[in-house]
Amino acid sequence: MKNNRKFLLGMLTVIVALLVACGDASDESSVTLSDNAPQNDESSHSDSTENASNMENANTDNMDQENNDVIKKEDTTNNEPVKEAPSTKNEYIEKLNAAKKESEELEAPDSSTYALKKVEDDRFDIWDQLLNEIYGELKEQLPPEKMDPIREEQRNWIDHRDDSALEASLKYKGGTQEHLEYVAVLANLTEKRCFELVEDYL
Repeated sequence: MKNNRKFLLGMLTVIVALLVACGDASDESSVTLSDNAPQNDESSHSDSTENASNMENANTDNMDQENNDVIKKEDTTNNEPVKEAPSTKNEYIEKLNAAKKESEELEAPDSSTYALKKVEDDRFDIWDQLLNEIYGELKEQLPPEKMDPIREEQRNWIDHRDDSALEASLKYKGGTQEHLEYVAVLANLTEKRCFELVEDYL
């Protein structure tokens, strides 16, 4: 009986010791777990912070790349030759040359005074219309302080043109050539004035 009691007491002691040891181990593991929990939180927080930071960096990189692409596109656009609109002066020089060619191609069907006068009338019409167009363009383009002297100059020029044509025609006063000479001088002086206005003021 004594041996059995000793044996039971020994077993109980071993069981209690085992239980105590298990209890300590579970406490330690719970302590370890609880100690690790904040670390996991911190590591997960730092991971999420890193992820957010990486995403921001990626977004910034993407934006930088897009900006670079835009700049590159602008650069390539700027490198392309830009077609300039033709200047008004060049446009009117072309019109003058076309009018000169047109007036030179006018021919009388015969050598009668009437036919020759018709050619000169047509020449004068070509240049007079172009002169009015050029003068209108100057009025649109130039400010009043620049246009006022040109307006005065134009009035004086018209008087000079008409006087010159009349003077030239007086050589044929009373003859069939009188009107022909008058219109021919008008056409010649008007052509010259068109070129002057374009060269000097446009």
